Amino acid sequence: MANDRLRDALERSRVSTAELALLTECDVKTVSRWLAGRVPHPRTRFKIAKRLKEDEEYLWPGANRAAAEASDSAGVVHFYPTRGAVPPSLWDRLLDAATAEVSILVYVGMFLTEKPDLLESLRKKAASGGMIRILLGDRDSSAVKQRSVDEGIGPETISAKIDQANFFFSSLKGVPNIEVRSHATVLYNSIYRFDNDMIVNPHVYGKTAPMAPAMHLRKTASYGPFNTYADSFEAVWESAIPNNKGS
Repeated sequence: MANDRLRDALERSRVSTAELALLTECDVKTVSRWLAGRVPHPRTRFKIAKRLKEDEEYLWPGANRAAAEASDSAGVVHFYPTRGAVPPSLWDRLLDAATAEVSILVYVGMFLTEKPDLLESLRKKAASGGMIRILLGDRDSSAVKQRSVDEGIGPETISAKIDQANFFFSSLKGVPNIEVRSHATVLYNSIYRFDNDMIVNPHVYGKTAPMAPAMHLRKTASYGPFNTYADSFEAVWESAIPNNKGS
């Protein structure tokens, strides 16, 4: 169905299809498809609505709602611009609610230790039958040292932080249902799984983890992003070795 609202808005604003194509960095044929009824991508819709001084919902009724529903069905609960923007209450809520599994893949992850009762909470979950798995970086691995250099903090800085993390978690050594391993893989993403919820922190070259985006994912009935990252965690877990450092 033709988008008469978009066509009328162009006429009112005296914006030609060629000008709209230039604004959106698309060709005129693409603009013609929008006028014929195709819905542009969200970022493009924003540009067009701003230029035409119209509301997106008016120009494309239901488009934003459809996008939100698509994200929900894929198990994407929320996208955060940085890991630092994830509310502390969400970390607390997900950790406190987890009963079957807590799985963590990081190089360091020391920000989690700011939760005062973290170790006791993990022990209680393990005592109740929960599975606790923590993957820390191998402080001597080339991947860890390269990441430290890439962040501009020197080749040994992250290794030193891993030493701190090893010492912090060392009291969990030997606790049934809790295992800490060391991995030497390139850390493309930090993964924090709490039963069927997960926070994934993709890493960006030259940026520290708190400055990179984060996604809150939830397991769905069909295979989705949650499963993709869960599979990645399992692959790293299988390649890792028992952690005997810091004890």
